[in-house]
Amino acid sequence: MSNAPTAADSAGSVAGDAISIVQRGNIKSLETTLRKQWRLGQNIVLCWSSSEKGVVVLLVPHYFLGNYSALGSDGGAGEDADSNEAFIRQLISGERRKQREEIFEIANRFNVSPTFIKLQHPLEEDPRLIDSVEQIIKRYGISYVESRAVLLFDIAEFSLYTPFEQAGQLNSLSYSMNSAYNKLLAQGIEINFARTTTGDGYYVWNRDISDGANRDLLHFLLLVIADNAIARQASKGNTVPVIRMAYHIGSHYELYQAEGVNPTVFSYIVGDVTIELARMLDLARPDQLYIGDFEVSLPEDSGLAGKADTPAFLNYCSEQLKKLNGVQLSGEAISGMNCRPAQLDGKPRRFRLTDKHGISRSAYSLQFDIAFASGRELSLGLQDSELPEPLDTAASGSGEGVDGHSVEDIHQRATKSVVEE
Repeated sequence: MSNAPTAADSAGSVAGDAISIVQRGNIKSLETTLRKQWRLGQNIVLCWSSSEKGVVVLLVPHYFLGNYSALGSDGGAGEDADSNEAFIRQLISGERRKQREEIFEIANRFNVSPTFIKLQHPLEEDPRLIDSVEQIIKRYGISYVESRAVLLFDIAEFSLYTPFEQAGQLNSLSYSMNSAYNKLLAQGIEINFARTTTGDGYYVWNRDISDGANRDLLHFLLLVIADNAIARQASKGNTVPVIRMAYHIGSHYELYQAEGVNPTVFSYIVGDVTIELARMLDLARPDQLYIGDFEVSLPEDSGLAGKADTPAFLNYCSEQLKKLNGVQLSGEAISGMNCRPAQLDGKPRRFRLTDKHGISRSAYSLQFDIAFASGRELSLGLQDSELPEPLDTAASGSGEGVDGHSVEDIHQRATKSVVEE
């Protein structure tokens, strides 16, 4: 049996005396019942509602959402499939608590019966308690996030190192992330970051989904890059990795996999944003940082209304980097930083990346400069001389300001094959 901490344990440790012993007992009882109903991942919880004597939850088999989103009103694949999928995405986004009437309407639409869970005492209308219940419900279900920044770190040539060197490089990259977190926290910026390993790197995201969370995660990324670069300069052997990086904003699903008889306390993400990141990084060179092509809302302090494209977002984030002046990197204080997409004739260069499946996407190659109080400077990211030569956009039929290139334009690849010796 897994000894992973339960959500009730987490709620008690985080909130301390903020949640009464009686209500903490309710939380523990609720999770115990949900664990039984969850059945090692056979069922998932969609939403819940308060009741005078407990809570009402909506449970469905784990395959239900996929089947339902693919069906039209006639019972087969049809024009209603898109509206079904949109309804499910809305249902599993944000807060899961519903009004009693609403949860029964949802149950009728799905043609399933709600489940009543009796508690010893009624739930209090305490925001901290309700948030604890929300976290439990999400842990036994699946969530959808419409827009969130996610990072992907990849260690270059990882498979060529010995297992001992691989372990050391993963630990080094993990330390750089923890170090960047602490440096931002000292400046009053808390990155509530989560990560999952890809084997030779990490997906990283900010659990916060506010407008400022995307900016903070980019600043986190830049400090990780800087810490890694400085560590490489001081290292010997293959103890510090050479990394490739990608940053993108998009949608994804978030879920908790089964670990023994409990869901894990760590979440996993999968969706459009992770797919785009993996495709971008497959074409990235060592030390390169690709930024996806996206539109995103900026915080109020940006002075910009509406959606901002990637260059505008990077310009805003670069201006905000002055907040990190004075941060210490390897004993040296930062006196200035700036980041920008690679440019040509004063305009950002946008690259068209075409993968092995023939699918194309646009991205920008980020360049990053750091100045230290000592007078030393550090330039990171691929510099102009290391990037592909611009194509004649008129001859290639590409849009203005687009560098169209495929896998071969970025780096030479060996042809995959299987032959008899």
